[in-house]
Amino acid sequence: MFEQSRRLREPLRWGRREKSAVAVALACVLAALIALGVYAATSGAPARADCINVTFASTLGGARLHACGAQARQVCASPPSSYRGIASELRSACARAGYRMRE
Repeated sequence: MFEQSRRLREPLRWGRREKSAVAVALACVLAALIALGVYAATSGAPARADCINVTFASTLGGARLHACGAQARQVCASPPSSYRGIASELRSACARAGYRMRE
């Protein structure tokens, strides 16, 4: 009973093993955060200048029109009647990509 009373009364003492375990755990967390930051900074495709992106309201929520290269040129060349609700947004996206939208 006396030993238990003494253990409860005295603060915990960190030995060499405990300090090493905490240092290793902190080093692993730090390495994981650095690796995550490097991955986030270097992953993903670079933005292409010949792509069009238009987000618009649809019957089931938000929809996205994305096209690059020849497909973007074809979308911009199509008559605006096929894209009635998004004609102005599509026109500005085509202009940013360097395509002229047919009137």
